[in-house]
Amino acid sequence: MFTVMALPLAWLVGLGLTGGLGANPIEFINRYLGDWALRSLLVTLAATPLKILFGWVWPVRMRRMLGLWAFAYVALHLTNYVVIDNFFAWGDIWKDIVKRNFITVGMIAFLILLALAATSWNGAIRRLGAKSWKRLHRLVYVAAALGCLHYIWMVKADLLAPTVHSVILALLLSVRAWHIFRSQPR
Repeated sequence: MFTVMALPLAWLVGLGLTGGLGANPIEFINRYLGDWALRSLLVTLAATPLKILFGWVWPVRMRRMLGLWAFAYVALHLTNYVVIDNFFAWGDIWKDIVKRNFITVGMIAFLILLALAATSWNGAIRRLGAKSWKRLHRLVYVAAALGCLHYIWMVKADLLAPTVHSVILALLLSVRAWHIFRSQPR
């Protein structure tokens, strides 16, 4: 699974080495990393619905690693924005965060995912307590919704890809909601 999650990054490096990043390589890299960040997050969120629908346990066992890969792609997406696109111009970055709604929600999603990545180790579960840890990690749904909103607001015109991602998120959340509803005592 580690190799599978690394393939998009390897592909990007290959495109960079062969001149395949297009006329605006900075924008291409940023969008590519953002796309894979959201896709990785959706793959992570698919683990439990796959268990519910098909009884597959192995995706749940991989969920933590998948989530960390999703965070890695988000961190690379943000790093490209801060370092390559803005050359650490913190004033300009702050103005972007305040002025552009899609960047504001993207930053909020990043902060949520940062907290989740920072508490993804076993010691954090012991320190926070299992209940608090689970409550904190349910924020992944908020981060995913904000990621979809970030994508929709960013593209403005061609909404096909962000709509597909949003529908997939809605389906994954629907399976979870259906399972919770079905599990409630009557």
